[in-house]
Amino acid sequence: MVDVLLNCLIQILSTLGMILISGQIIAFFNKLFYKIVGSKGRVICYVTGFIGTPLHELGHVLMCVIFGHKIHKINFYSPNSPDGTLGYVSHSYNKNNLWQKAGNFFIGVGPIIIGYLALFGLLYLLLPELLLSAVDRLQYIDFADNSIQSLKGFFEIFVELFKGAVFWQWWVFIFLGSFIALHMTLSKPDLEGAMSGLILCLLAFLAVNTISALISMAIVKEITCIMLILFNFMLFFFCIFLMIIVVMCALAKVIVRR
Repeated sequence: MVDVLLNCLIQILSTLGMILISGQIIAFFNKLFYKIVGSKGRVICYVTGFIGTPLHELGHVLMCVIFGHKIHKINFYSPNSPDGTLGYVSHSYNKNNLWQKAGNFFIGVGPIIIGYLALFGLLYLLLPELLLSAVDRLQYIDFADNSIQSLKGFFEIFVELFKGAVFWQWWVFIFLGSFIALHMTLSKPDLEGAMSGLILCLLAFLAVNTISALISMAIVKEITCIMLILFNFMLFFFCIFLMIIVVMCALAKVIVRR
């Protein structure tokens, strides 16, 4: 039973935990960026929001569809809204439906998930060779087995990404990535919605692992392996977003001082 709980914990931390923690870190640096640029922040938000906001809302919409929530209204981008809200998705669900209730978590963090998927898609379209090379190597990184060696291997994969800097496509990727990064911040309602479904998600992990263990412990370990591979990919794209937003904060600091 201890082995099952340990595997369950690893799975939860490497997926749900990764999504929540990475989202909060990105939100912190986004707030720092807008604080640095001051009064110019609203203009930047409007310009980057042309791409970032619809993608943010699409993350909510996609998860609403997957988890069967009823969508009442979608506003992908409205820069002239009276309350300053650039976009929103109004939806409802059956509170007696466990699938829909658990879906609240994924609907809330949808912008983080869609952000990673968008970055994956951009890299595939603009620099497919770099992406395929990263994909081929990331699946063999195992932080649970050898943390130090895995960290070294992950760092090498991430650094290899910069080989694309000699191509114009790389700079387009970074430019569009900044538009996405600046609008991945989860709002207070997003987080509250996500938290309302978190407990059910945790129970689902426990149930799946317990049932799997009754059949074969090998299934539990295979699930853990898959979750760790997902973690590797999320960590990779999170590091790209983090690099982009940190550089933007540094550049903003330099420009504002002049």
